Amino acid sequence: MDIQITVIDREGKTHKLSAPTDMAMNLMEVCKSYELPVEGTCGGMALCASCQCYVKSSHSLSEKSEDEEAMLAEAFHVEPNSRLACQIPITTELDGLEVILAPEE
Repeated sequence: MDIQITVIDREGKTHKLSAPTDMAMNLMEVCKSYELPVEGTCGGMALCASCQCYVKSSHSLSEKSEDEEAMLAEAFHVEPNSRLACQIPITTELDGLEVILAPEE
């Protein structure tokens, strides 16, 4: 089953993405598959903040890992709703998720 995710890019353009829940993908991988400007330099290991995004919707996400907390502590433009897209697994519960891509460093 696919879910719908809305991503607002750094220019303010809205992208409606369809994301499969049966492929063990994360939000960063979905954004990259649509060629959105998400670096994901570390390959999804929470070792860089190049996939930082702001969660707009009120979805209940998994708790931040220590690695994600540590990375966000060093990142620029961090907000209370900042998450690393590589740390958001695509699940059916996230249908309708809305995120904004954080500014580049």
